[in-house]
Amino acid sequence: MAPSTTVARVRGLLASDDDGPRTALVVLAAGVAAAVLSPLAWLLISAASLDGREALSLVASDTTATVLANSLALVALVTAASVALGVPLAVLTVQTNLPFRRFWTVVAALPLVVPSYIGAFAYVSAFGPSGALPDLLREYGLGAVASALPTVYGLGGTTLVLTLFTYPYVFLTTRASLLSFDTTQLEAARTLNQSYPQAFRRVILPQIAPGVTAGALLVALYTLSDFGTPAIMRFDVFTRVIYVELNSFGVGRANATLLSIQLLAVTAVILALESRVSADTAAGYGTPSSAKTVVSLGPVRWLVATVPALVSLFTLALPVGILTMWLVRSGPGYSGGGLSFSPEFAINSAYVAVLAAAVTVLVALPVAYYSGRSNSLLSKAVERATYIGYAMPGVVLGLALVFFSSQWLRDTVGGGAAQIVYQSLPLLVFAYVVRFLPQAVGATRSSVLGVDRDLVGAARLLGESPGGAFRRVTLPLISPGLVAGAALVFLTTMKELDTTLILHPTGFTTIVTYIWRVQEAGYYGRAALPALVLVAVSGLSMVPLLKGSDDA
Repeated sequence: MAPSTTVARVRGLLASDDDGPRTALVVLAAGVAAAVLSPLAWLLISAASLDGREALSLVASDTTATVLANSLALVALVTAASVALGVPLAVLTVQTNLPFRRFWTVVAALPLVVPSYIGAFAYVSAFGPSGALPDLLREYGLGAVASALPTVYGLGGTTLVLTLFTYPYVFLTTRASLLSFDTTQLEAARTLNQSYPQAFRRVILPQIAPGVTAGALLVALYTLSDFGTPAIMRFDVFTRVIYVELNSFGVGRANATLLSIQLLAVTAVILALESRVSADTAAGYGTPSSAKTVVSLGPVRWLVATVPALVSLFTLALPVGILTMWLVRSGPGYSGGGLSFSPEFAINSAYVAVLAAAVTVLVALPVAYYSGRSNSLLSKAVERATYIGYAMPGVVLGLALVFFSSQWLRDTVGGGAAQIVYQSLPLLVFAYVVRFLPQAVGATRSSVLGVDRDLVGAARLLGESPGGAFRRVTLPLISPGLVAGAALVFLTTMKELDTTLILHPTGFTTIVTYIWRVQEAGYYGRAALPALVLVAVSGLSMVPLLKGSDDA
C-alpha cells in the first residue's frame, strides 16, 4: 500500500471517528438520562392527581409554613456558621506559619468522614438529658448544673451538629481559592501601607469570594436534604416531616408529596445559585498554586494552634470517643433489647453497595463516553440530566419510587407487578444509581477526555471494528476512571440513610438500617461497632480529596 494511500485511510478513519458517536450510543445515553429523570416524573404525576382545593389548603396550612420557616432558618444558620468556621481555618492553614499546617489541613477536612447522623447520635449521647455529661455531673453532686444545661434538641442542637460536620465544604473550597491566589497582589497592597486585615478585606476577599460562596452553597444544599440529623435532634424540617407523613395513614402520602414538591422548589433555587457561582469560580482559577506564608503569627502561633485543635476535639475526638464508650460500656441503656448485631448486616451492606457500584458504572459508561466525545447540546443535556437525581433529597427520591411501585404500577399494570417491585432489591439499587450516577459519570468522562483519538484510529487502521477498537484500546485506558467511579459509588451507598430506610426490602437489614433501628429504640451501645465501621469506610472516600493537601 502506497504511503499516500495509507495516510488518506488514516485520515478517513479519524474523520469518521470525529463525525460523532453512533446512533446506538446516543439512544443508550438518552435512555439512561430518561430513566434518571423518571422519579421526578412520578412525583409530579402523583402531585397532579391530588385534589386542587385540598392541595391548596395543605400548602397554605400553618404546619407547612412552620416547616418552611424551620428549614430556611436551619439552612441560613448552618451556612453562616460554616463560613465563620471554615474561612478562618482555611486562612490559617494556607497563609500563616501555623505549626503543623499539613496536619491541621487534614484534621480540618476529616469531619466529612463522619456521617452527620452519626455525629447527632454522639451529641445526643454526650449532652442529652441522660447523656454522658449530665450523668457525670450528677455523679459528682452537681445535679442542679446538669438540670440547667441547655437542651441539645431543636434548632440550636441541629445547627451545631450540622455545622460541625459540614463546614469542611467551605474550608476545602476556600482553601482551593487561597492556593490559587496570586500573593504578589497582597505584597503590592502591603507596600501601600495596608495592614493584613485591610489587605484581606480589599484584595483577598473579593477574589476568594466565589470559592467561599461555592462552599456555602454546598453546605446549604446538604442541610436542606439531610434527614438523619434533624430527625435525631427532633427538629421539624422538610425531610423529617415528609418521612413521618410517608409512614402515616390517611392523607399522609398526599402531604408528603406536596411537601416534597416545595422542598424540590427550594433545592432548585439553591442549585441555580450554585450553578451561577460555579461558573464565576471557574473563571477565577488558573494562577499557579501557592501556599506561601504571608502572615507570621509570631509568638502566639502555638496559641493560635488551639483553634483547629478545639475544632477537631468537637468534630473528631468527641464522636469517636462516644462511639468507643458505647463499644466498651455495658448497662441497660447501652446494650440488650434483643437487637444484636449480625455480620449478615455488614454483608448485606457490602452486597447492595457492590451491586449499585457495578450497575452505576455500566449505565454511566455510555453517558460519559457520549458527553466526552461530543460537544452537542444533546450530549450536554444528557450529562446534566444525570445530576437531577443527585440533587434530589433522598427522602423525596424514596417517596417518588414508592409512588411508582405501589400506586402507578398497581393501577396501570396490576397488583402482582406492584408486589414484585415494591421494596425490592432492584428498586433499591435503581434508587442508588439515580442518586450517585454523577460520581461515576464525572470520573469516567475525565478518563474519556484523556484518550488520544489517534490510538483509536490506529486500531481501526489495523482492521479492528469500532467495537473492537473500543474494547482493546479505549476501555483499558478509561478503566482507572471506571474504578474510581465505582469506588465512590460503593462508599456513598454504604452510608446512604434516608433512601435505604424507605426502600429497603423487608427483612433486608443493612448497617445503616440497623443503626437507625437501635437508635430509635435507645440502645446506643448496639450502634457503636457498625457506626465505627461506617466512619472508617467513609474515611476512604477522603483519600482523593486529601491528596491535594500535599502542597501545604
